[in-house]
Amino acid sequence: MGTRQNKLLGRTPLSWAADRGHEAVVKLLVEKGAKLESKDVRFSRTPLSWAAERGHEAVVKLLVDKGAELESKDKYRDQAPLSWAAENGHEAVVNLLVEKGANRSLKMRALVERRYRGLQRGKRGYEVVAKLLAEKGAEQESKDKIL
Repeated sequence: MGTRQNKLLGRTPLSWAADRGHEAVVKLLVEKGAKLESKDVRFSRTPLSWAAERGHEAVVKLLVDKGAELESKDKYRDQAPLSWAAENGHEAVVNLLVEKGANRSLKMRALVERRYRGLQRGKRGYEVVAKLLAEKGAEQESKDKIL
């Protein structure tokens, strides 16, 4: 079974399956030897990063349980999977990653500033995620590369 990167975006089948939330496909690819830490060419993101951003809790759990690196950061925005999940308001994924040992010293200020409209309106779970991270000890004054 091919696990090589495609030429257009430099993403592996595992990356695409994780991004789309296809748990059964992710499981099969991992069992067949797909590399958990394969990074796409364009953004240097892992399958765990894509699954966390999209809020695919079952896929995130599967990848973490199989040994995916919790702190792997992309080159585009210097974000780990926890930061991607938090930025997109995925409370269950944030909680799972924190419980599995993800570093909570993510860029909380950047999360709030980048998503301030969502936080102010209480949309898409941003308020809940921000509160959860604050309770778990996230650094509230750190900055990301973009700000």
